[in-house]
Amino acid sequence: MGTEIDTESGAAISQDQAEGHIHGVCFKTGPPGSAGVELEWLVVDRAEPRRPVPLERLDAALAPLTGLDGQAGQDGGPGSRQGPSPGSRAGGLPGGTVLTREPGGQLELSTPPAAGPVACVASAATDLDLVRRALRADGLHLVGYGLEPFRNPPRVLDHPRYAAMEAYLDRIGPWGRMMMRATAAVQVNLDAGTEGGGLDGYRARWQLAHRLGPVLVAAFANSPLWQGKPTGWRSTRQAVWEHLDPSRTRPPQGPAADGDPRAAWTRSALDAGLLCLRRTPPADWTAPPGHSFASWLQGGVTERRPTLDDLDYHLSTLFPPVRARGWLEMRMIDAQPGDGWMVPALLATVLLDDPVATEAAWAATEPLCPNGSPLPPHAAWTRAAQLGPAAPELAKAALDCFAAVDAALDRPDVPAPLRRAVSSFAEHYTERGRCPADDLLDDRDGACRSDRLEGTSR
Repeated sequence: MGTEIDTESGAAISQDQAEGHIHGVCFKTGPPGSAGVELEWLVVDRAEPRRPVPLERLDAALAPLTGLDGQAGQDGGPGSRQGPSPGSRAGGLPGGTVLTREPGGQLELSTPPAAGPVACVASAATDLDLVRRALRADGLHLVGYGLEPFRNPPRVLDHPRYAAMEAYLDRIGPWGRMMMRATAAVQVNLDAGTEGGGLDGYRARWQLAHRLGPVLVAAFANSPLWQGKPTGWRSTRQAVWEHLDPSRTRPPQGPAADGDPRAAWTRSALDAGLLCLRRTPPADWTAPPGHSFASWLQGGVTERRPTLDDLDYHLSTLFPPVRARGWLEMRMIDAQPGDGWMVPALLATVLLDDPVATEAAWAATEPLCPNGSPLPPHAAWTRAAQLGPAAPELAKAALDCFAAVDAALDRPDVPAPLRRAVSSFAEHYTERGRCPADDLLDDRDGACRSDRLEGTSR
């Protein structure tokens, strides 16, 4: 990735300009209705699942689909609403899905927006099937875990962004390397909502996405192991995110978080630590320590003044459970085995976009918000990651949400297999106070069985 960064172009911006820009680009309002997903996967060799897969082999396996050379996209880069970034792969996928790689070699599939949950899932499933077939021909498979359970993968992408990210997060602890190299998620991307004050307004949708967050963490927790041993967390992936850098990984806090999300998000974004400072290669991008973007705006970093381009790049380095990117990115869901990703994609989309299900979701999550708070406290996220649906209040909320989605999907235009996937998940896990992590804990030695490698549904 030898493209030069023109750090001289663009005018320096003030704090007021930065705040205005974030207000304008992070909540693009309009009637909700479209949805996209980003699916991250661990890639394994079927014959030797615990042996690292060289990137060259992955490139070669995907070449028939893409016809592009192998370079990495940016972490937090091409989402379901954005175009491809340098090194992304789109060419041969009929649904327009973009393929990128994460720092530890994880493969990510990012779909364009589709008209509602059924079209979104159908399009993603078609493109995913083509990717699986291409990999299977070379003995490779996609595995759905929130955290690589057995290996501690090395960083395989040599890009100044990742080197700077690693240097920044290493000052905090080991969590950054775990996040970059070994985690995988199901991300659901939904419209921000209207300017109005109803349940389809962006304020209400921002709040509901956060209220549902601990429920989704708990119901779909699938990362209880690290290097073959139980961690004590059903979602170790969520625990990793919580620990690695609160300034960029936790929901906005304080009084503004209870009011206009634009103000809360703007303050949170500017106060987040400066993770990297882009320079022309071969210079590295390590940022001077101890600075936020706000302090850069105020002259605390003397190397050069920040531009709008720098601000946009900084926004791409923020990783809270709900991220405002013009739309809402719900980032808290562990990767799921097989075709299990369809269930959280359907659940999250229906609960935010179907009016009746939305009202049920508000009621179901009310007990998670004590003392009239519009958002769950940080402790609710921690409890969800540690206990999963073994926490009674989260189990009750999950059951109510699944019931609402099951009723909303009882329509002629919803394919029976999709509705069956939701009801089967609820029967196998939610109604029994279990989550996918419990399967992995029950059968650690068989964790790489073919039914967790392949795209099979229950």
